[in-house]
Amino acid sequence: MQYSIKEVFAPKLFGTLRRYSRAQFGQDALAGVIVGIVAIPLAIAFGISSGVGPTEGLITAIIAGLLISVFGGSKVQIGGPTGAFIVIIYGIIQQFGLSGLMMATVMAGILLILMGFARFGSVIKFVPYPVIVGFTAGIALTIFSTQMNDFFGLGLSGVPANFVDKWIFYAQHFSINWWALGIGLFSLAVCIGMPYLTKRIPGSLIAIILATFVVWLLKTYAPASWGLAGLQTISDLYELPHGVPAPHMPSLELAEGETFFTMVQKLFPSAFTIAMLGAIESLLSAMVADGVIGDRHNSNTELIAQGVANVVVPFFGGIPATGAIARTMTNINNGGRTPVASIIHAVVLLLVLLFMGQLVGMIPMSCLAAVLIMVAYSMSGWKTIRGLIKHPNRDLWVLLITFFLTVVFDLTIAIEVGLLLALVLFLMRTNEQTHIRTLHKEIDPNEDTDVQSNLEHLIIPEGVEVYEIDGPYFFGIANRFDEIMLHVSGKEYPIRIIRMRKVPFVDSTAMHNLATLIERSHKEGITIILSGVKTHVLHQLQTGGIEQMMNPDNICPNIHVALKRAEYLLKNA
Repeated sequence: MQYSIKEVFAPKLFGTLRRYSRAQFGQDALAGVIVGIVAIPLAIAFGISSGVGPTEGLITAIIAGLLISVFGGSKVQIGGPTGAFIVIIYGIIQQFGLSGLMMATVMAGILLILMGFARFGSVIKFVPYPVIVGFTAGIALTIFSTQMNDFFGLGLSGVPANFVDKWIFYAQHFSINWWALGIGLFSLAVCIGMPYLTKRIPGSLIAIILATFVVWLLKTYAPASWGLAGLQTISDLYELPHGVPAPHMPSLELAEGETFFTMVQKLFPSAFTIAMLGAIESLLSAMVADGVIGDRHNSNTELIAQGVANVVVPFFGGIPATGAIARTMTNINNGGRTPVASIIHAVVLLLVLLFMGQLVGMIPMSCLAAVLIMVAYSMSGWKTIRGLIKHPNRDLWVLLITFFLTVVFDLTIAIEVGLLLALVLFLMRTNEQTHIRTLHKEIDPNEDTDVQSNLEHLIIPEGVEVYEIDGPYFFGIANRFDEIMLHVSGKEYPIRIIRMRKVPFVDSTAMHNLATLIERSHKEGITIILSGVKTHVLHQLQTGGIEQMMNPDNICPNIHVALKRAEYLLKNA
């Protein structure tokens, strides 16, 4: 099927600018400033927790936010670093270093661009909800575990990436810094309490402002005997941002005997996970936004924009980025309705990076930890999990297994196994919905839509057996049907009618088994008659060569013709 580039790549920015007004700019400007302020602590926190630094987090929010707004397929999407990437970024850095992260991010960007041009945008939406909830909840628990070091002021270095090893390490070196814990608890209380006062100003922003001011007062005026040395701020651990770095090509850290292509092979699973995670999160965010503003995003354009952002950002030292649901909703709630709001949000972040580096450096680490604990809580989806536990079913098992694999192993394995489990369960459910009935002696017209209702019961002649397939005729059902047919005597029933009126599609396994059945039946002197085959299914059978193996008269439009054909064959046998 041919299609134009505009079908897959049509950025919303250029369409909205044609009808842009001064009033809309005022709304977008206000929303952009507010979202930019909200994004400051999140970008910094995500950068630090990912194992890079505050500058890298801000750079990612600026460049990715700008590119996603310019090339994206949603009017209100806000792009940048998100909590979902923290776990995988941290793991890649530990295993492959910063150069490995850069390569994996570029590879993920290329995959996203290819997915967009291949029109995979609508396919991504079919990722089962239990899988999404499972790995999101797993990410939330992992993010929570990574914040214990800063929240309690443990001051540990070399903390393992693995969840279990991390908690063992904490237990072996647990020593609370009460000043850090106090600031963390204070920040957590502000984050929890602010929504009860106002929902327009995020609690995380107020918490950072208040906690930073308190820590500044303590460090400036408190006596040395108070022991504030363990109360660490960003500037104590990281180089403060001084501006946007020039684009550069990082040197690849290849092991002895390793080539560029072997490095690519090793990084591909991580790149695939980044691409899948970015695609799912950005499209979910865009779908939620559509429901609020009454618009419809272009999912393929959105994937391409996410891909472009992730290809470009690493060359400035940034980390993977995607659409952020919380920031997107903040944009909508404050009046943002076009990509201009997202562009202004990126400009606000740029100004912070250029002129407010010293203030950023004064933010206490335990306060950032409290902010991320709240992010983890919001991501956990505990209400959904609680609802599924009350009514346990297969979806709950998919969720729990995905959750367990995310926490104990890693996100790559969790996504792969979760999708595989969801596919298996889908096939099992489809298989259960398909029924095979064996009919003898008569057919009740009240139960059959292709039988004229004014007729009495249809009589099935002696020596004829009717099999009805109700549902998709794919490999699971094909093998079950094959087993049923093998146990039927050809002498007792020399003619077999297969009713396919309720078969919406057939797959290659079903056609292979049907061809084998026809060949075997022919050798045994058994005649196969097909009844009620839908037009598109008949076309599949013609393409697969099934029709050529049969007498055309034995493919009948309905059961009336099929039974008359069976009577004729019996009389002329």
